[in-house]
Amino acid sequence: MSELPKTFDPTEIEARWYAHWEANGLFRPDRPGAEPWTIVNPPPNVTGSLHIGHALDNTLQDILVRHARLKGKDARWVVGTDHAGIATQMVVERQLAERQDKRTNYSRDDFVDLVWKWKEESGGTITRQLRRLGCSMDWSNERFTMDEGFSKAVLKVFVDLHKQGLIYRDKRLVNWDPALKTAISDLEVESRAVQGHMWHFKYPLAGGETYIYVERDADGNVVLEEERDYISIATTRPETMLGDGAVAVHPGDERYRPIVGKLCEIPVGPKALRRQIPIITDDYPDPHFGSGAVKITGAHDENDYGVAQRNGIPMYRLMDENAAMRADGAPYAEAAARAQEIAGGAAWTAAEVDTLNLVPDAYRGLDRYEARKRVVADIDADGLMIKVEDKQIMQPFGDRGGVVIEPMLTDQWYVDAATLAKPAIEAVRSGATKVVPKSWEKTYFNWMENIQPWCVSRQLWWGHRIPAWYAEDGRIFVAETEEEAQAQAGQGVALRRDEDVLDTWFSSALWPFATMGWPEETDPTLGGRYPNDVLISGFDILFFWDARMMMQGLHFMKEVPFKTLYLHGLVRAADGQKMSKSKGNVVDPLGLIDRYGADALRFFMAAMESQGRDVKMDEKRVEGYRNFATKLWNAARFAQSNGISASTHIEPPAATLAVNKWIVAETVATVQAMDLAFADYRFDEAANAIYQFVWSRFCDWYLELIKPVLQTEGAEGAEETRLVAGWVLDQILVLLHPFMPFITEELWSKLGDRPDYPLITAKWPMADARALDPEAAQEIDWLIRLISEIRSARTELNVSPGAQVRLLHREASGETQNRINRQYQSLARLARLSGVEPAMGWHGAAAQIVLDEATFVIPLEGLIDVDAERARLTKAIAAAEKERDSLGARLSNPAFAEKAKPEAVEKARADHADKSAEAARLQAALGRLG
Repeated sequence: MSELPKTFDPTEIEARWYAHWEANGLFRPDRPGAEPWTIVNPPPNVTGSLHIGHALDNTLQDILVRHARLKGKDARWVVGTDHAGIATQMVVERQLAERQDKRTNYSRDDFVDLVWKWKEESGGTITRQLRRLGCSMDWSNERFTMDEGFSKAVLKVFVDLHKQGLIYRDKRLVNWDPALKTAISDLEVESRAVQGHMWHFKYPLAGGETYIYVERDADGNVVLEEERDYISIATTRPETMLGDGAVAVHPGDERYRPIVGKLCEIPVGPKALRRQIPIITDDYPDPHFGSGAVKITGAHDENDYGVAQRNGIPMYRLMDENAAMRADGAPYAEAAARAQEIAGGAAWTAAEVDTLNLVPDAYRGLDRYEARKRVVADIDADGLMIKVEDKQIMQPFGDRGGVVIEPMLTDQWYVDAATLAKPAIEAVRSGATKVVPKSWEKTYFNWMENIQPWCVSRQLWWGHRIPAWYAEDGRIFVAETEEEAQAQAGQGVALRRDEDVLDTWFSSALWPFATMGWPEETDPTLGGRYPNDVLISGFDILFFWDARMMMQGLHFMKEVPFKTLYLHGLVRAADGQKMSKSKGNVVDPLGLIDRYGADALRFFMAAMESQGRDVKMDEKRVEGYRNFATKLWNAARFAQSNGISASTHIEPPAATLAVNKWIVAETVATVQAMDLAFADYRFDEAANAIYQFVWSRFCDWYLELIKPVLQTEGAEGAEETRLVAGWVLDQILVLLHPFMPFITEELWSKLGDRPDYPLITAKWPMADARALDPEAAQEIDWLIRLISEIRSARTELNVSPGAQVRLLHREASGETQNRINRQYQSLARLARLSGVEPAMGWHGAAAQIVLDEATFVIPLEGLIDVDAERARLTKAIAAAEKERDSLGARLSNPAFAEKAKPEAVEKARADHADKSAEAARLQAALGRLG
């Protein structure tokens, strides 16, 4: 047993122990025959670095895996990184740009080689940072979503789903990111409120026709009646008018009934060639919004796309991959003439419509926003502008490209998500997968029951290239290898491979089973590793990842991928705001580790993780948990200096002293509380149980209560006390280890020679009720309550901390008097008493304490000026009550609750509670004066 340094320094301890654990294979110790327990970490992007959300997510996972390991299970935490198609390609392209180079200067293979090189040199940042956090991952089996085995699984899944008709190619509307030049999913689009405009234009009726336009109020009274030769349309994107296929009105809108079925003219482009489009009815337009008439541009608006599909309206694509107006195809006059034929009823195909470029020659090649200016100016010059409104509008931005998304009609690969979702919905309904907190089930069902086809193709070079080959006649051959595709096509048929790659989430959806050797591994449980025991995930990737793992796992493994899905909240700034670089409120977890140690940050994360709530960042609390670690360190040093060392038994030593029986019972109660908390995934309750036990029960009370026994030569029970204290300290280190692995492993090694098993592979304590002694527990609890009451009274009445006081008692039962006699030494020392005796008719100024059946009296004469103290307390009570009532009045005012910021209301409530408690405390102190 080596002596502990006086000062606790986490930096050196953390680096040394992590290296030891990893080098000795202790994250996956050899445990033949042990029960498998498996968790997979959400694979972070290979481009990533540790942020505070990662710190929360991985801390919770590490707590569970260390706990499972201590429970004797063959615990495996699967670790790896995601190839992160868009993010990684962006990083490498940015590096090229820094040296005036670009991707298109390279062949595809050469560029992919550059990315692999970057990955080998710079792609391990986050895995190194996870080690600093203390994550006990199975690094010997680290995976990457583009390693050989994983890539084989991805190809098999794509090919099998295609054979089953669950993957298909289709031309549909997608979110097109002009910066990245690829489709992105709905989940990768951020809607932001921006200042924009709403333009109102006249669409003239064909042939100069007119109609009587009538508007009525809610009572049916005519408020406007006039003859019109146009229909009014409002739009926030005038440049898309060029691709209109129809104008739609609601079937119940009487204003437009006379012109339904007629044609109107798009008011832009060369006058002689302006297209005419039909006026149709559909349930989509809202008669009470704007003019009630909407233009239908199916190739550039999600809602319009649905209307066009329902009504057989052609969808004309106006823009290229840069979101510039198309410059390809036949001259405008030719394309417009063909579009006019289609509007008149001529037969058409979607493929033909896609070739028609309806951008007038004067606008071709313009940026979409420059085209907007030109379109508006030209319509205004023709006198067809009605008005322009300044308006705040919601605009979609790509979360990575950072530019406005353009809805675009393109050919992509899709997964039939609706079919795959059905078993995943039933799995949660039946309880095969338990969602914690349960409140997230409603969100899960709502999304899954309304799920849309999943676009899985991306126009990138980095990623799993889609295993599809095209013949010149348009036939598609899907196979795992080019040789298989060629065999399907026949020898001599020239094939061209699809240029696109798969959505990153397609491959990561296979993570729970592809990391376990599937498809080579033939055991359907993958050696007992499938289903995984639990998945820890932020709620923000419930649809990105969790739901998709449910779909793919059930389809290919015929079983849910995880038994429990635990969804934690976000880590927010101290004021409750979401963290963002633009707000400047981002917290670097590595900086916190540098300042306070990984153990303190981990404990903060666990203690603040309350189901269904976000975590508010509070550096002061992290500092407080560093102080907690220091307190434990000092307790261990006290133990060392008093001959207390590692226990040699798992069971508690035999105890005769009440204080030792009490601490054994408190230990068992803490184990029970933590077992319940772990079973319910209540990280906060488990952390609070061990924190309160260590700080209050063990350090503040037990060590203080046993000092006289340990420090008095020849004291009865000294050896027993050392054995019990050593055993309890061992249990503390085991119970605390999942939360604070570094300090606990260090103390475990320093408190005794244990060469056979470090703490990381020790045994979780058993909550053995046979160790409980109710009478001893009641006696020490009584002692603690009495000392606490005496200390409070002394503090509240300004009795000098160093003054020794007498303690008198009235109506004390025989048992209470026996307790006083048995515990006199501890009572006198910790409460600073000169003696304890019956009151025997004593009268005078005194503080009174009622505890159970007895009344305890502290005579105050000679200790304080009673009258001055009474006046001080009276004044302080009045001030506290005044502030309490003022805060109460503010909180009861509905206007305050409605208009004030949530954080201001929360602070007012906390202040009100504090002042209420202060007033009550002072009132009790005044009452004690008699």
